[in-house]
Amino acid sequence: MTSAPQPADFADIARLIDAARQRAVQAVNTTLIELYWQVGERISRKIAQAEWGDGVVDELARYLAQSQPGLRGFTRRNLFRMRQFYEAYPDAQVVSALLTQIPWTHHLTILNQSKRPEEREFYLRMAAQEKWSSRQLERQFKTALFERTVLHPPKVSPVVRQAHPDVASVFKDSYLVEFLDLPASHAEADLHRGLLARLKDFLIELGRDFCFVGSEYPLQVGGRDFALDLLFFHRGLNSLVAIELKVGRFEPEYLGKLNFYLEALERDAMKPHEHPPIGVLLCASKDDEVVEYALSRSTSPALIAEYHTQLPDKALLRAKLHEFYLQNALLAKDADSESMR
Repeated sequence: MTSAPQPADFADIARLIDAARQRAVQAVNTTLIELYWQVGERISRKIAQAEWGDGVVDELARYLAQSQPGLRGFTRRNLFRMRQFYEAYPDAQVVSALLTQIPWTHHLTILNQSKRPEEREFYLRMAAQEKWSSRQLERQFKTALFERTVLHPPKVSPVVRQAHPDVASVFKDSYLVEFLDLPASHAEADLHRGLLARLKDFLIELGRDFCFVGSEYPLQVGGRDFALDLLFFHRGLNSLVAIELKVGRFEPEYLGKLNFYLEALERDAMKPHEHPPIGVLLCASKDDEVVEYALSRSTSPALIAEYHTQLPDKALLRAKLHEFYLQNALLAKDADSESMR
């Protein structure tokens, strides 16, 4: 006598179908990106060798339209984009290693909005890692993520750096929560409620490997009840991440309370296979020198970060980034001069 199929049996088949579809989409994208790079290479080399003039691209676009009716994506404008694409990434090994991981629309956004090669690579890697949609990628440019990351690396205690050397790629020095539409004067409860209401957006801002565990997470110590503002789990770090919210400036004494929560989590909530919890104090503002003093001797696995309710002045950040690179170039030049003496 045969048994009746269970919903889990059907769900398993559905997962197989979804996985096959994802592989098919990725295969199509890989083929298209490689094709666009190859077309761009042909056009670039022909023009560079003076075999073609720029006007030949118009002829090529007309020829493709006539010889292959219904072919889309090979207009004059797009052919020049393919040339730009190849000239931005002339190394063929990079194509298969990185470029095929994101769709063509993402590449166009990155090419149009990035000013430096290192900025292009940054957004390429982040878009592939975080699986950003086109809209999310556009937002990251608006928030000046690259400039903020270079100019303001995350403020992390030595304990966290020792346990997780790659922690700088997980956390940020500042988080943008402009999607909350909070007024300049707001209470901690307003911030807390807003983050919960827009949890999906906040998770995108935190990063792909963050998973939400709970709000006002209950901790009981010595017969007393305590509540942690927000608790997450980071899959890559294999650690609980406790976030305490402060609507004012960072004060050193805040670390004491966070340390207490981290100790309670490690003793009573951490699973045997997990690494010790990490704490984040998310404040409205902070003095970097005060933060450096507070963290330098701290044995707490903690970070201090800011949240901002409005998008940053990107022009100002770009100017500061230019000064940063100029200063580094001068320092490198001086170092070379010293070594030659």
